[in-house]
Amino acid sequence: MTLQVYSTLSRKKEPFHKKPGEAVSMYVCGPTVYKPSHIGHMVGPVIFDTVKRYLSYLGYRVTWVVNITDVDDKLILRAKELGTTVPELSRKMTQDYFDCLKQLNITGIDKFPLATDHISGMIEMIDKLIAKKHAYVAGSDVYFDVSADADYGKLCNRDPDALEAGSRIEVSEKKRNPGDFALWKGAKPGEPIEVQFDSPWGKGRPGWHIECSAMSSKLLGDTLDIHGGGLDLQFPHHENELAQSESATGKEFAKIWMHNGLLRMGKTKMAGSLGNVWNIADALKQVSGDLMRFFILSTHYRSPIDLGDWEGPKSRPIPPNVEASKTAFDSLLRFVERFERISGQKFVDVPTHATASEKRTFLEPQHGEFYTRFRELMDDDFNTGGVVGVLFELVTSANKYADDNKLEDPKHRDALKLLSFLEAVKLFKEITAILGLTLEVKAVTLGGGDQLVAGLMQLLLDLRANLRTEAKTAAKDNPLKKAMFDQTDLIRARLAELGVTLEDRPGGTSWRVG
Repeated sequence: MTLQVYSTLSRKKEPFHKKPGEAVSMYVCGPTVYKPSHIGHMVGPVIFDTVKRYLSYLGYRVTWVVNITDVDDKLILRAKELGTTVPELSRKMTQDYFDCLKQLNITGIDKFPLATDHISGMIEMIDKLIAKKHAYVAGSDVYFDVSADADYGKLCNRDPDALEAGSRIEVSEKKRNPGDFALWKGAKPGEPIEVQFDSPWGKGRPGWHIECSAMSSKLLGDTLDIHGGGLDLQFPHHENELAQSESATGKEFAKIWMHNGLLRMGKTKMAGSLGNVWNIADALKQVSGDLMRFFILSTHYRSPIDLGDWEGPKSRPIPPNVEASKTAFDSLLRFVERFERISGQKFVDVPTHATASEKRTFLEPQHGEFYTRFRELMDDDFNTGGVVGVLFELVTSANKYADDNKLEDPKHRDALKLLSFLEAVKLFKEITAILGLTLEVKAVTLGGGDQLVAGLMQLLLDLRANLRTEAKTAAKDNPLKKAMFDQTDLIRARLAELGVTLEDRPGGTSWRVG
């Protein structure tokens, strides 16, 4: 199996250019921190966190950088609207972003450089571009000259005129060409002092694109192994990054360009004016971060991620496609619960292989087949959507095995059969760890003290168990037999109306909320 990765620049899948054990640099464009993070802001981080997990699993030494744009026109306008300062707003929204990453178990980011901490590096790069005649000074502004870059447009595979025609490009009389973009913006009258930085061209602030070029070069070197980001950033942001970086250094900017598909909502767009922006903080009141991560990874990263037709939280708390995904995700949690009942172990304590290089043998041939398919799918451009399908096949197989061999019943449990079941669980955990799913089963109560609720539920289950026992031992023609069974069914039905599910098994009856 050889890792193949699709690059936007070449428009094809290519064998990964490095070998396990070697260092890999990965840069992914981060947020402009002027508003709370919504689900769209988490798509890229979830995907590239999974990419890093798999590369690390294969033995690569990955360093992953995500920038924070903490100075920008959007920040200036939003801070003014809120009556606060740009630094204060950016600090607050950056912390919100960090909190969201934590909730979705995005743990692989090594560095979060702030744009305002790298102004000197941006000025240095702009100076190089001016000296090489790839940029020009226009008053207190500096622009990149797209006409001086012979292969400008190669990332989008379009000529500069075609790119300009269908895109938002900042208009300015100072430009030599309509497609030229700002490397440095001179301070405008009335702008807050905290967004004005000293430069050879006067006070001002950097353009958006130069930030990423300067920070990635400083932290990861002139040539990146992987540059990632959303498809919406391909032009103008990534095209301009590529042009200015290669013009400044004379080196290839990125070996592989990875672009993830965008979030969509059926036929509707997500917009504050429509009231359908699903902020992560609000979403986590309805669903777990684990479920949101599962939902994102259930689709191949280059495809759009569809929430379904949804008019926002006021119409229904959860987007329809996330709600549908919850049913599938809950079946994974039920499998974890089943394992813990059968084994008496906690899922979090299950030992598993941490790297792909570790030798392994399987008691059950189908487990080896599941593992091979998992590897083939991940090696084929990180196909997490396909891996999720394999995961459910594995769970279905393991559940059937547990049923056929009566592993829920301690009286019939065979030690060798149990080992085979545990083998499936270990493989399940190995795969879900690459996907970054914690599958933490949390106890949920109906309100009141935990001890009181648990006691009352156990009393009800004991009464129901007594009814079932009496009904089973009653004579066939006993008129009370049906009535007792009816009562057990009534208890189940009424609890279901309250959101409580009962599960009868040889070892007894358990209950859960949801």
